[in-house]
Amino acid sequence: MENVTSSHFADAPRVLTGVLAAAEKRCLVWMAKRMPAWVTADHLTALGALAMVAAGLSYWLARWHPVGLALVIFWLAVNWFGDSLDGTLARVRNHLRPRYGFYVDHVVDMIGQLCLVGGMGLSGYMHPMVALGLIIVFFMLSIEAYLATHARGRFRMSFWGFGPTELRVIIAIGNVRLLFKPTATLFGHTFLLFDVGAVVAIVCMAATLVVAIVRNTRALYLEEPLPQRAA
Repeated sequence: MENVTSSHFADAPRVLTGVLAAAEKRCLVWMAKRMPAWVTADHLTALGALAMVAAGLSYWLARWHPVGLALVIFWLAVNWFGDSLDGTLARVRNHLRPRYGFYVDHVVDMIGQLCLVGGMGLSGYMHPMVALGLIIVFFMLSIEAYLATHARGRFRMSFWGFGPTELRVIIAIGNVRLLFKPTATLFGHTFLLFDVGAVVAIVCMAATLVVAIVRNTRALYLEEPLPQRAA
């Protein structure tokens, strides 16, 4: 197998079009320039990963005490700080390690999402089977994004104006809502609020997955036409 070195690795440009992306970028650059020298990008990555594990455990705690829901919001904020700032810090300091950064960052993200959604399924606020469906569709969309990054050289981090930061905000708002009323009534039937939200998310992510597959398949088909047959 060919040994691919960093000099042969092309770092794919990120496509981030979330509604908060512009303001978030300015905020992250401002913080990165003022970060103490002893803090490294690896420190921030580890902090973000631990925060997601803690968020999942806090959801599990919420099964017995609602303070767990408030703790989830706190840990989501800590995760945003670590997960969003690590790459910005590396770029500001010109300490880029493209292959290492891409691989570690997204492996950590997958583990963190599994912990978070797994915690939701154990919280009593979301049915475990709904949580399972949510994480499966999320992983499928993630896989498609990583494949498209390799095949097309662009890493899309947001869809329809929603990226990681916007999703954290939505989850935090949902947690506040759970503190007052954990159910929703639709068509005369009562459901868990997070079940309703998760089903909507599953449908939206599944539709996004189909659109992305069709769009990228068509683009690659046109970019790599078959050679003309000899007469």
